[in-house]
Amino acid sequence: MIDGILIGLGTALSPQNLLSVVLGCLVGTFIGMLPGLGPISAIALMIPIAASMDPAAGIILMAAVYYGAVFGGSTSSILINAPGVASTVATAFAGKGDMAKALLMTVVGLMLSTVGTDQAQGVERFTLGMMDLIDGISFLLLVMATFALSEALMAILRPKSDAARLEEKDASQNLGSMALSREEVRDMVPVIGRSSVLGFLVGVLPGAGATIASFLAYGTEQRLAGPVKGALFGKGSVRGLAAPKTANNAAATGSFVPMLTLGIPGSGTTAVMLGALIAYGIQPGPRLYIDQPEIFWSVIVSMWIGNVILLVLNLPLIPYIAQVLAIPSRFLLPLILFFSLIGVYFVSFNTFDIQLMVLFAVAAVVLRLLDFPMPPMILGFILGSMMEENLRRALLINDGSWDFLWTRPLTLTILIIAALCLFAPGVVGLLRREREVTARTEASPD
Repeated sequence: MIDGILIGLGTALSPQNLLSVVLGCLVGTFIGMLPGLGPISAIALMIPIAASMDPAAGIILMAAVYYGAVFGGSTSSILINAPGVASTVATAFAGKGDMAKALLMTVVGLMLSTVGTDQAQGVERFTLGMMDLIDGISFLLLVMATFALSEALMAILRPKSDAARLEEKDASQNLGSMALSREEVRDMVPVIGRSSVLGFLVGVLPGAGATIASFLAYGTEQRLAGPVKGALFGKGSVRGLAAPKTANNAAATGSFVPMLTLGIPGSGTTAVMLGALIAYGIQPGPRLYIDQPEIFWSVIVSMWIGNVILLVLNLPLIPYIAQVLAIPSRFLLPLILFFSLIGVYFVSFNTFDIQLMVLFAVAAVVLRLLDFPMPPMILGFILGSMMEENLRRALLINDGSWDFLWTRPLTLTILIIAALCLFAPGVVGLLRREREVTARTEASPD
């Protein structure tokens, strides 16, 4: 291992490869900041450039663009509540809400994920005879409609008072120091440690990816925070921001493990990179770090260097990037509307997507006015296709029988844990309310 790291250092620290890391981090960060674009778009843009480079430099460049885009992707979701990729959705969450409404919205998300063509049988489902829905509903369309577009429409429907506008303007012009307080450091350090390990382990699992890692980290930390600090999640809690973003970044690097060692892409982005490796004539797998150790280890070492470069590039830019909040609402809201619509249109160049996006945005505004949460719907939509595909595979292996759900110890254990996680909050809430009623009854005079 030491010999491999030394080989990687020798390759990654060459001038060409260092330039590739810097360029990739810079390009990836700025592409990730744009709502509607993400790591896959960034990688696709870099493929023609990487094709003219030697394999080590090309793969290092695309890897740097990948984790640079993941790093920069939090900007739009944090500042304007416009997550452009699935892995940044958790950053835009609200706090705890009505469990029944959340479950209902999850079901809506699962239903939306079934629209399109059944990949196993090639049958159209719920397309209403429209050719534009044959490929299903785009995640980007749905998330930009329910978060960015609906957020702008909500701001228009609920104009701020003069006092609120003055307070917001004063806060935006006095952003303060970037230094963290001791209390914030104490809160964040254990969260970062736990979420890093969790994110990396989830990222290593083929097909899991950064999205699931960010959701798991957010939910885990909200429960560990307790009732008081957990209630601050969705309201600017440093734990609520640190957990999904740390897990997201860790999973992005972890997804390289199955790609490089097994030749199995851990996410959609690494699937694109796998194609680039094959185009170079490189076959990822167990023999890669034996036959071509300079490529394998240079990618690993470049990630260490790249994360340092990301800090050096981004820390000085944070005060300037945050100035977007100082833009008056009459200018900022049209910009959000413009980038949301253009971002979706540039993916498909189909005006139907714009019409569908506006329809979803209007529906999201109505649901938000009725206090229905949007994140559970997005979560159901993201996981719906995964659940269907894996359930179908399990039934095929088990000759169509459902008994594997309770006859296999591991499956049964996972189901029991999932059931406890689902029903425990409701049971705890009922017990808490019962204790409060009992305490009020005992305290009231006869």
